Amino acid sequence: MIETERLILRAFRDEDREAFAAINADPRVADWLGGVRDRAASDDLVDRINANIARLGYDFWAAERKADGVVVGMIGLRLELHDPPAPCVEMGWRLAVGAQGQGLATEGARAALDWGFANLDVNEILAWTADSNVASQAVMRRIGMTPDPSRDFDHPRLAEDHPLRRHVVFAARRAGA
Repeated sequence: MIETERLILRAFRDEDREAFAAINADPRVADWLGGVRDRAASDDLVDRINANIARLGYDFWAAERKADGVVVGMIGLRLELHDPPAPCVEMGWRLAVGAQGQGLATEGARAALDWGFANLDVNEILAWTADSNVASQAVMRRIGMTPDPSRDFDHPRLAEDHPLRRHVVFAARRAGA
């Protein structure tokens, strides 16, 4: 578990599934992530995340807002073995529309990044998003990540003509590495 001023990052609980499914079903959120997920797909994602947390000690944690105990999304790190620029540790976040624009992604991502360098034997952590997703790129910059254009890629699970296919990669490097 990671605590920030306004968030608790932790494994998902069964009572989080409904709220997380609503986030995953919202096209304003999901369209940046390859499309909406139905409840079964969202629950499967929770199961995979929690299995990784149990096995590795980390993945995308549930982001619980301290003020009201509501799960507003997920923030964290995951071991990426398949999509470019794998293999690597990937930083990521997904927040409900009502939780966006309040600095929560930046706050949680900074804490997850700090946790990663304190607890994982890696010299860098990467993040990527569609080249048109300037909001996520702004979060990456605010937490100290820098663009790494040599690793930019066309997302292999998106059609060649998909408007989000081109992805930009940002990197954070361990101090002294």
